[in-house]
Amino acid sequence: MNAIQILLIGGVIAIFIYYIARFRSALVDLIILSLFSIAAIFFILYPDETTVIANKLGVQRGADLLFYCCILFFLFIVVKLFARVRRLEQKLTEVIRQRAKDEATVPKDH
Repeated sequence: MNAIQILLIGGVIAIFIYYIARFRSALVDLIILSLFSIAAIFFILYPDETTVIANKLGVQRGADLLFYCCILFFLFIVVKLFARVRRLEQKLTEVIRQRAKDEATVPKDH
């Protein structure tokens, strides 16, 4: 198993754990976004280093490494958006149920 495979599998597992735990802390999101931003700035400033790092991880080209990192980042965004939609659905369900209870009337026959 190549180092890149271990790295990518680790990223997928980390995203899965993030989804399971559903961190509601903005701090975790800020840390992840900061790490990706720092990596992006590094790769922009030193584009030749991406190939060196990629070769050490078992990838032929630096562009492929960046592509794999982008896949992980977009997967993180998709999981985060999915979790947010689920939370909004749950809140909407709670509001509708509460409103139905508040507007419920007792039948006059009883």
